[in-house]
Order: sequence, then C-alpha cells, then structure tokens
Amino acid sequence: MKFFPFTAIVGQEKAKLALICNAIDPSIGGVLLSGDKGTGKSTMVRAFSQVLPEIEVVEGCPFNCNPSNAAEMCDACRERVEMGDFSTAKRRMRVIDLPLSVTLDRLVGTIDISKALKDGIRALQPGILAEANRNILYIDEVNLLEDYIADVLLDSAALGWNVVEREGISLRHPARFILVGSMNPEEGELRPQLLDRFGMFVSIEASTNVEERIEIVKRVTEFQKDPVSFYERYRVQDERLRNSISNARRVLAEVEMDEELLRFLAETIIGMGIKTHRAEIATVKAAKAIAAFEGRKRVSIEDLRRAMELTLPHRMKSRPFQKPQIPELKLPENHKKSEKESKEASGKTENRQETCCGNSEMRFDSNEVKLETKNSKDLAENFGSRASRDCRITLLGEKRGIPVSYVPPVNGFNDLNILATLNSAAMRGFPIEVRDEDIRVNVRRARAPRLTAIILDSSGSMGLQKRISIAKGIAKKLVETSYQRRDWLSLIVFRGNEAEVVVRPTKRYEQIFDAIDSIPTGGKTPLPSALLKLLSVTRGMKNAHLRGIVITDGKANVPIFGSVEEDLSQICNLIAKKGIKLEIYDTRSRTFDPAPSYIEMISEITNAKVHRGF
Repeated sequence: MKFFPFTAIVGQEKAKLALICNAIDPSIGGVLLSGDKGTGKSTMVRAFSQVLPEIEVVEGCPFNCNPSNAAEMCDACRERVEMGDFSTAKRRMRVIDLPLSVTLDRLVGTIDISKALKDGIRALQPGILAEANRNILYIDEVNLLEDYIADVLLDSAALGWNVVEREGISLRHPARFILVGSMNPEEGELRPQLLDRFGMFVSIEASTNVEERIEIVKRVTEFQKDPVSFYERYRVQDERLRNSISNARRVLAEVEMDEELLRFLAETIIGMGIKTHRAEIATVKAAKAIAAFEGRKRVSIEDLRRAMELTLPHRMKSRPFQKPQIPELKLPENHKKSEKESKEASGKTENRQETCCGNSEMRFDSNEVKLETKNSKDLAENFGSRASRDCRITLLGEKRGIPVSYVPPVNGFNDLNILATLNSAAMRGFPIEVRDEDIRVNVRRARAPRLTAIILDSSGSMGLQKRISIAKGIAKKLVETSYQRRDWLSLIVFRGNEAEVVVRPTKRYEQIFDAIDSIPTGGKTPLPSALLKLLSVTRGMKNAHLRGIVITDGKANVPIFGSVEEDLSQICNLIAKKGIKLEIYDTRSRTFDPAPSYIEMISEITNAKVHRGF
C-alpha cells in the first residue's frame, strides 16, 4: 500500500518540522495537529510513516524491545539478553492507529483465548500499547477519546511502561511511543492533562494562496490516478529526508546549547505565565533536534525561536476559550532582531470599541462577577469540581466504560466477559466446553454525557439597567465551569419576539465565549420561547444529565400561545417531567423593583435553584 509521499505535501511546514523533530528525538513527546476538517492532518501522518528510519529490536519480541538498552526491555527479553540467547532484527518504525472505539482490553492487552482453551494457561494477548512501543501511536480525533482510555494513555506515557494487573495476569512491558494526535477544535477541546503531554502543537489551516491550492488539487489528482508512479516520482526525496533524519539522530547527542539561550528561554517562559516544566524541556530538545537536522552542533537563536513556536502555544492557554498568542520575544543583547521586525511588531495593536445596532440595540461589555455559594456541597455540584464530572451510568452490552461486574446476557451477548465465561465452563473440568448457560457479559460504568444550556436574557430591560453586563459576566463564568466538567454546552439568547439558539450543543467553548461578547441588547422579553428552545436543544441527548441555566430579570412580556403565565406553566411542567435541572440567576438588584417577575413561579414549578446578589 502506497501512501501519499511526505515530501509531496504542499505547505504545512511547521507541521512537517514538528513530525521530523519527533522522529529525530522521540523523547520530545509527540505532536498535536489541530485544524478544521479537510486540511490534510491524517494524510500527513500516514505519509510520515514512509520516512521513518529503521529501529533495532529483539527478534520475536511482541513489544519491540531495544536490545542495546536493558531499561527498555521486558522481563523475558532481559533474561534472554543476559543468557546471550537472542538475536536482533531491523524494523521500520510504524504508525499504530488507536481507534476511538478501542476497548480497554484491546489497548492494554487481555487473556490469550487459544492458550486458555487448549492448555488452561492464563497468558497475555498483547494490545495496542505493545505494538506502539518505539513506534508512533496515532489518534485521529483525539479530543473525542473516552476519558478512561485517555487516563490509561497518560499513565503509560508518564511511566514509559504498561502495567497489566488483571484476570490473574501480572505483567509489564515498555510502552515508549511518540504520541501523534489530530483533532478538529469544532468538536471540543482536549483535556488539559492530555494536552500538556504533547510536546508540540501545530494549528493546521487551509492555504489561502491560490497557487498553492491549485498545486494541491493537481498532486492529489495525479496520486489518485496512478499512486505507484506518483510515489516513485518523490521516492528519492523521501529517501533523502529519511537519511537526514538518521544522520540527525547520530549527531543529536553532540549538539550543545549556550547557557545564555537557556536562561533566555527560562525567563521568557516565566514571563508568559507557563507553569509546567515540560515547556523548557520540550523546547530545548526541539531546538537541538532542529540544529541536528540542519547539520549543526550548536543551537542558534533561530533554532530556539522555531522550537518555541511549536512547543509553547498549547501551554499558554490558561482558559479553553483563549487563543494562544506568543508575545513579542525580547532576545538577548547579542541576538537583537532587525529594525524592520521590531517596527512590524510594534505596529500590531488590537482595537475594540462598542457598537450600536439600530435605534433600540446596544452592546455592553461583561462585568467581572464572582459566583459564590453558601456551602461546599453546592460549590462542588455547581461550580466545576472534579466530582461533578463523574456522573456515571450503568451499561449492558455496550463496549464503553470500565467493566465492574458481569451477568448472563439479556439480549444477545455483545461485550463478552471471556474470563467469567471460561471460569463457568471450567467448573465441569477440562477440556473446556463452553455452553450457552456459561456465557457472561460485562456490566460497565461509564461517565454520562452532560448538557448545559445557558439561556441568556438580552432584552431591553436588561440593557436599560445595564443588567446585561452582569448577565454576560455570569455566562462567561459558567462557560469556564462547564469546561472543567467537560459538559456539552449550548447558548440560547432571548430578546424581541422570539428566542434564538445561537450555538447548538458543542464542546468548542470559545465559540460560545465569543458569541456572548457579540450579543446585542434591546426589545421585549420572550421568556416562554426561551424555555421552549431549551426543550428542543435537549432532545436526542441519550442517557444525559440535562441542565438549563437561565440568566434573567424574569420580566417576561411575550406569550407564545395564550398568556405568558399559562405558557410558562405548561412549558415548566414539561421541563420538570423531562428531568431537566433548572437554575436561575436573578440579575435584579436588591433594591425594591416594582416590575413583575416570573422567576418565583418558574422556581416553584421546576424546583429550580435561584441565585441572587451579583
């Protein structure tokens, strides 16, 4: 099978450099490619497998153990090497795919069925982590990976070992892989713990250059028409790149970096507010890899700059909705930038101004607010403690979640529990004969999806009293806490004659954060329409915990069918029946307000919590 040649890819130089650096020094920690669909992320990774150099392994070992380093061997290989009873083989590094549907058994390994049935022996069937050792572990759409699978990956990446303690098997093997992930940010953010594990981050964007886009179309068309001929055209360039990577590996240990540059790096990272020490470590390794790739044994300031562009952006994001921006670098005295670069840097300013739309519409900035509750229980439930993320459901016959028990099958026997089934059959002695009554399936516990719909009042009464500034501040805080819980998030805005679903359920939190800033204020208050929209956005969320956050002064004056009061009564009863948990943030001031509000009525019907005093 021929993949698209790596050297035939048009543009995306940063992404190419990041992959090359990790091939030279796998300890950098991998790379995350983030970009919109159709920008060639997966194509690039597949192509990269063609230029990876060979590695030496212990022949016959399923874990690709390194014969020249005892610290990277499994117990069996270490014994063989000590006895001198081993041989080595050369293998090309490979890209091992981790599918999103992977089970825990397939990832870490499970019992070898054939040996269990034939010999009654409990032996390990190696999993994906075994195949990935000393190779590339590629996860497409890594942000959609189940949390419990990501947790196992984090442990293995941190330790460099896969420890298996299950089904009567106790074993460990090396799991030192280069983690390469790709994701579309529209489908949700990546957990901070997993994000920091990636040594490098590259934002992939479609080319805006007409000539480049034309060339991309030509090359893809030629490749699809005759893959073999197209690959042969770039084979020499791919081999030249592979040789450059191999040469860089050999000289990497000799590459040095001046103390002055290291100090400059540390001071810059501290100035950026980056807390993790992985930032300096990954940047130094990347800068040395770049220098080695270009045939030099001393890191230059330009090497360091290029490395920082790859290793720092994803570590600068203190919040999920903030776009990472590397500030202008103040270089050491003997590495001053040119006057032209300085002028270009100083000319970059951001202007923000309030705009008015129409006679009755205005825009207000958000006020910074503090969301405080009276006791720690409410705090844990409402404002983003880790415990609030662990709302779990019990699943039978679905291969997601962690197995906690087993039962006889009810409707078919999907998700078979092999060990429990064999144990039941073994009660009759050997040879093992599995009958229908022996079948056992897993009972699993999985984290339930959560949907939080923020329902924001932007009517005229909110703008008149500038309550919208407080409301926007509350909404932004809720975006932060929803990110901590990894909720699905939706934004409903109501003003004028009807409510609007501004953002449908998503995990792209910056999209909602940006939408909050752009909301105009003015018009009537269609509160019944907003609550009806809440019912519509929660439709189809299977086994989900549903929550609606209403931020309003409660002064509804636009009915849907009859009167406002009748509409609210019917809709609120539907919300309560569906089990949607409702919370209301009352933006009215503590002083007497003579205008009628429906907050108390909604709270009574839905048993909603009401927060006041902002």
